[in-house]
Amino acid sequence: MISYNTEGVRMPNIKRRETTAWIKAVAATYGKRVGEVGYMFVDDEKILEVNREYLGHDYYTDIITFDYDEGDVINGDIVISLDTVRSNAEQLGKPYDEELHRVIIHGILHLCGINDKGKGEREIMEAAENRALQLLKK
Repeated sequence: MISYNTEGVRMPNIKRRETTAWIKAVAATYGKRVGEVGYMFVDDEKILEVNREYLGHDYYTDIITFDYDEGDVINGDIVISLDTVRSNAEQLGKPYDEELHRVIIHGILHLCGINDKGKGEREIMEAAENRALQLLKK
């Protein structure tokens, strides 16, 4: 089950059924099934608080993914700062909705085992995000 919640922000204008089906389809391309995935949409102050409390990081970010996977079933909590998503979209010259969906699927790709911190991994993640976004447009 995939749940969508907010804290301190309005729920983004996403089509939940369509988004859920898309997430499941993307996970399936990696041989994974979706178990319990919880999205929490927050503001910058809340994501900074989460970053400090759970990761010991003192900076803002667009997404934090907590991975509770069990075998081929993905489970996790995904915290997304809508403030940072909006500012990233503006900086990149991308539509807000596209950037939001990129970040939504970014967390799922982490749960599927794709990393983006090591050498060459960011390019792999970007390519995976682009493939996933193409599935959404079909």
